[in-house]
Amino acid sequence: MAKKTPSTETFALRPFTPYVEKKGEEYMNDDQKLHFRGLLLNWRAELMEEVDRTVTHMKDEAANFPDPADRASQEEEFSLELRTRDRERKLIKKIDSTLELIENDDYGYCNACGVEIGIRRLEARPTATLCVDCKTLAEIKEKQIGG
Repeated sequence: MAKKTPSTETFALRPFTPYVEKKGEEYMNDDQKLHFRGLLLNWRAELMEEVDRTVTHMKDEAANFPDPADRASQEEEFSLELRTRDRERKLIKKIDSTLELIENDDYGYCNACGVEIGIRRLEARPTATLCVDCKTLAEIKEKQIGG
């Protein structure tokens, strides 16, 4: 069997190198925490750049169009952009609370059952707080309640 080498994959918009686990290493050791801290900080920086771009875009593109249809189009564009930034603002808060979990050595464990969430799941969703099984159960319950 050929040894698999780490590839560079895309996380958000920037490339990253997946963590390569060493045989027998402890889960959520310092190297792993450093890896995830780096992913989260890069993701946060990327989101903050988008906020800056939005502010600049809205300042530069703001115009008082005489045509009501043009004005409405611009307002709709700005509204969509602001809604996206609001979702990203909430994500930044979640990233910050996840960074706090890393600092407190509580990162990487399921909030519901306490098992390890897993390196690959955390690389796919660094802010995950539930293992795959608990998340699946939560989604099933949500579908049953929500319809």
